[in-house]
Amino acid sequence: MLLAEALAKRAQAQDRLNELERRLTQNARIQEGDTPVEDSEALLQESASVLQSIETLVRRINHTNASTPFEGDATLTDAIARRDAFLRARRFYSAVADAASARADRYSASEVRYVSTVDVGQLHAMADKAAKEYRELDTKIQQLNWSTELL
Repeated sequence: MLLAEALAKRAQAQDRLNELERRLTQNARIQEGDTPVEDSEALLQESASVLQSIETLVRRINHTNASTPFEGDATLTDAIARRDAFLRARRFYSAVADAASARADRYSASEVRYVSTVDVGQLHAMADKAAKEYRELDTKIQQLNWSTELL
């Protein structure tokens, strides 16, 4: 199985687990004398199986990521950490820029006037750069995911 296929299976299993959790929580308590809509025990058993599948997939994915070379001395795990850092940076710079550029309409000269303490344009440029670096690195990671066998 390819790494990309394992990642897709993990995502499907996580979606299934979320669905089972939703159904179980809806069914966890009922009014005395009522009949549950679904068999909670069967849902719990299926949940345990899905949880085990997720754990197995995550272990294999992590092992593969840590063992797969990526551009020189780095591993795929290193590339994923760097990609996540680019995403975090983009969100950070965008949030600060948005806070600094929020409009506060004034209706008279006596109302409080707000000014930015940061260069909004520079922050947007930094966010755009981080977003571009994220996309470029993510493309390389995805290509490797489709050519790497899961360990």
